Formats: sequence, structure tokens, C-alpha cells
Amino acid sequence: MSTGPKNIYCCVTNDLVQDQRMFRICGSLASYGWRVTLAGRQKSGSPPLSENPFKCIRLRCIFEKGPLFYLEYNLRLFVWLWRNTTNGDVIYAVDADTLVACTLAARLKGNKMVYDAHEYFTETPELADRPLVRSVWGLVQKMFVPYASLCFTVSDSLADILGQMYHKTFYTIRNVPFLQQEKLTKPVSINEPYLLYQGMVNEGRGLEALIYAMPMIDGLSLIIAGDGDIMDRVQRLASESPAKDKIIFTGWQTHAQLRALTRGAAIGINLLEPASKSYYYSLANKYFDYMHAGMPCLCMDFPEYRKINDKYQTGILIPDLQPTLIAEAINSLLKNPQLLQILCDNCLKASHEFCWQREEEKLVILSDYLMI
Repeated sequence: MSTGPKNIYCCVTNDLVQDQRMFRICGSLASYGWRVTLAGRQKSGSPPLSENPFKCIRLRCIFEKGPLFYLEYNLRLFVWLWRNTTNGDVIYAVDADTLVACTLAARLKGNKMVYDAHEYFTETPELADRPLVRSVWGLVQKMFVPYASLCFTVSDSLADILGQMYHKTFYTIRNVPFLQQEKLTKPVSINEPYLLYQGMVNEGRGLEALIYAMPMIDGLSLIIAGDGDIMDRVQRLASESPAKDKIIFTGWQTHAQLRALTRGAAIGINLLEPASKSYYYSLANKYFDYMHAGMPCLCMDFPEYRKINDKYQTGILIPDLQPTLIAEAINSLLKNPQLLQILCDNCLKASHEFCWQREEEKLVILSDYLMI
């Protein structure tokens, strides 16, 4: 290993509980010799964190959302970085909402900065009807991304787009699970009891359309494992649905609970709003979680998913979020158990290519640059 800086401070705006991508990245960096600190925020309902091979800290804010939260959090994060970093450390900014604090702290301390874009930030559904807010975040990225010494993102499509936009090389580090060592088989039948959606219950995730589709889906219930900004709306729609008895909300699950839920499901759901460029070029972690469980996925016909599906055939792609189209796709798969089994087997084969052991190799090679 090269000599050089050993401390790296990774910064996010979430409360760390569900951020499996950063847990994997921080764990890999720690195993490679970095002294890693992962900084997030302490929310009013944040559960305690589990033990990790790196340090975690959470900053408490007065405001929990909106412009005042981002202003306060970046101020607190900057002060914390200023007090805790020294010349030669590395500061790792995740998404545009940590860029201001991370860039200023890195510049003033003479440190290298990493920028990790988990999404096409200005093209998320939450900003679709907020042109002023979009322009502010766009200006933040335009001003501060050029200072990054190293840039990552989650898909090849986003790497190309962001690279052209900011005249920087963006490397792809996919958000994929570890390949488990035990041999996993996934025999399935049309009698398995549920569909599974895991993750954020936010705008543009197709959950309203999925609930509208449920009365037309034969035999399967739906488990929604997660929480988010539109949970009240989604739960209200579910309570008004003729299929309300088949729609189950579990809230956030531990990693072990979620893994068990995923292995027991018949089909995974990864539906996204086509109008969102952030979603259109995405490569969601849930897609790979389903894959590693040997579970076919109902997914959008977006470039990154199409590329993988053309090679491995791990699920069914649909072009839009019409409830009738969702129901038809699921019902057609349930009526063809032979195809369902083939897709399950293909998922397990594909998991050997799309696993953290492979992505970690790229991360380790790139981190050598930061050691110089």
C-alpha cells in the first residue's frame, strides 16, 4: 500500500440506519487500512446503530427538513470537520446536500475530497416542480464538484452524464450486496404468498400504481418494507383498496429481517417514475438485493436494467406505470412457473457478476490514488 493519508471522513445527510451502500464502502476502506469515520445526522426517532469496523457519529439538528435543515446541517458538518480533520486527511461527500460543508472544509484544510453521487440530484421527483430549489442545487454542484479529486456514482449511464456535465471522470461503483458464501437455491411456485417492495416510500416509486393494480393481481399479497415521505398517502390508498387485506406494511426492517423477507417472496418490485431522469438512469440497490435472493424483479424498462436483463434475463421490464400493465406482467409470470424458475436461476447466476466483492476491487484500486 502507498504511504499517505489514512483518515477518511465520509459524510451523508441520513441517520445511517439504512445506508447499506456507505456501510459497505466504509467497511471496505477500513479493511484496506483507512481509519474511517462515517458522519450522518441524529433524527428524533433514530434507532441505535449496530457495531461496525469504523467510527460512526451523528449530528443533532434543530430542523429536520427543508432549506433550514440543509443550511443547519452543512454548518454543523463544516464545524465538525474543521475541528476533527487535519491536513492530509480525505473528506468524502455523498450527494449534493453535503457538498458545501465538505468542499469548504477540504479546501481550508488542504485535504482531498471525494464526491459520490448516489443519484442525479437535480432530476429527482421531489424537485420536479420546484425550479428555484433545483437551480440552487444545480449551482451548488457546478461550484463545488470541480474541486473533487475523485468522483463516483452508481451506474455507467450516470457516470457518462455527470462526467460530461462537470468535465470530470466519474467512476461507477454499483450499489450491490456481498455475494454470500453458502449455496443458495430458489425453487419457486405460483403458490408463494407475496410480492415485495423494499426501500423508501417516496415520490415516484410507483407505489400508488402498484396499489391500484393489486385488485387485479391473482393470489399474491404485497409487503411494503420501508418508510418515507408519502407513507401516509400510500397507507390511505391501501386502506381504500378492494385488496386492502392483501397489502401489508412492515416499516423499516433490520438487515437480517429484510433478507429473510426477500428470500421468501415470489417477485420483487422496482417501479419508478419514467419522467424522472434520476430514476431513468438509476440502478437501485433493491434490484440487486432481489437478484441475490434469487427473486425475479418487475422493473422499469430503463437503460441500466435493460442492459442487465438483455444479458441475464432476471425479470420482466415494463415501459410505464399503468396499473393494468403492472397486473398483466405479474399475472403472466405467475401463470408460467417454468419461466419463473428460469428467471430465479438466472438471478443467482447474475449475482456472481453483480456483487460487492467485484465492486470492492475497483474501490480499493481507486483509493490508492487518495493515498498519494
